Amino acid sequence: MMRSMFAGISGLRSHQTMMDVVGNNISNVNTAGFKSSVVTFQEALSQTIQGPTAAGADTGGANPIQIGLGVKVGSIDAVFTQGATQVTGRSTDLAIQGDGFFVLDTAGSREYTRAGNFSFDSDGNLVGNGGTRVMGWLADSTGVIDMSASIQQLQIPLSQVIDPVITTTVEVGGNLPADTPVGEAATTSIPVFDSLGNPHELLLRFTNNAPNDWTLTGEIDGNAITVSAGNVTFGPDGALTSASPITVSGYTPAGADPMSFDVELQGDTPIVQYGGTDSMEAFQQDGNAIGFLRDVVIGTDGTITGQFSNGYTKPLGVVAMATFANPTGLMKAGDSRFEASTNSGEPLIGQAGTGNRGAMSAGTLEMSNVDLAQEFTNMIIAQRGFQANSRIITASDEILADLVNMKR
Repeated sequence: MMRSMFAGISGLRSHQTMMDVVGNNISNVNTAGFKSSVVTFQEALSQTIQGPTAAGADTGGANPIQIGLGVKVGSIDAVFTQGATQVTGRSTDLAIQGDGFFVLDTAGSREYTRAGNFSFDSDGNLVGNGGTRVMGWLADSTGVIDMSASIQQLQIPLSQVIDPVITTTVEVGGNLPADTPVGEAATTSIPVFDSLGNPHELLLRFTNNAPNDWTLTGEIDGNAITVSAGNVTFGPDGALTSASPITVSGYTPAGADPMSFDVELQGDTPIVQYGGTDSMEAFQQDGNAIGFLRDVVIGTDGTITGQFSNGYTKPLGVVAMATFANPTGLMKAGDSRFEASTNSGEPLIGQAGTGNRGAMSAGTLEMSNVDLAQEFTNMIIAQRGFQANSRIITASDEILADLVNMKR
């Protein structure tokens, strides 16, 4: 049989493989996190008809005479260029801007993906397609996250609450007008919380007794309270000279512990006495009502932050990210997921934005990186290559027919 026929057959097989890869790329043009593949060919073995000879005393050297035996697929490599970003508006959808993969737990094995279409199931597990669990670090009850610990499945109890905290400190600051007439008062109010987390309205009243001398009184829900050492004095420069904080007590809500807290006058915004308008106000207190988890947001560093009904926020966990020394060495596992291989290197797991890891973008998805213009060009190349190799077989067949017919 003619060598050209076998070369043509190898060309048909190789270009058919190329067409298969192109078809798979085009079919996944809208698959989130999909990475296209590219085929490279290489020459198959060559048959040596005559080997090379070195130059002699009276003759020159001769080059080898070799005939190629066709083509074969050299490699099919994944292309890990960045795909376009699509805005979804879903807070649990994540896209990676830069290098890295999300880490998934699939029936006890680790897989990696760029497709961040995640959601919470009924048990609070952050899951991807098919129920694969997203891996990361969980926060403890106080919101502290130990990034040195091993990653685990991210389970965020959706029924968790922030316990109520009784108010222990109220911060008051701003300006008490120095020209306030004797006997007049400046007031401010702020909600404070008892041991059950119930809010109560605290009213603080600063009454001008004499120049640079004020008296602090107050009430909670209209009930008078006890103010210990409530005399507030200022120096000629308008700065506070009396002791701070001032202790407030004397009110016990129904079913709760007695309330007792400090009124801090020298906090981040101290109270002063200057001429001008009244800007004195109680602007901060450290108590809170019970808080129910209402929503979660994910930051660019992968931190999952819970937003509670009482206005407080608390870190709940961190989504882990992995990078590889050779991502093209990863094995495809389907569903836009990959598995580590001996040639990809071990996964380097850490937080987004650290090392060479990219940043996360919540509410978006990374789409396929398939370039349709390039794929249609490759389709034409594969089709014409297939046709040209089929002509080799046809021509070789005609030559063989002529050879057989020589006997007639």
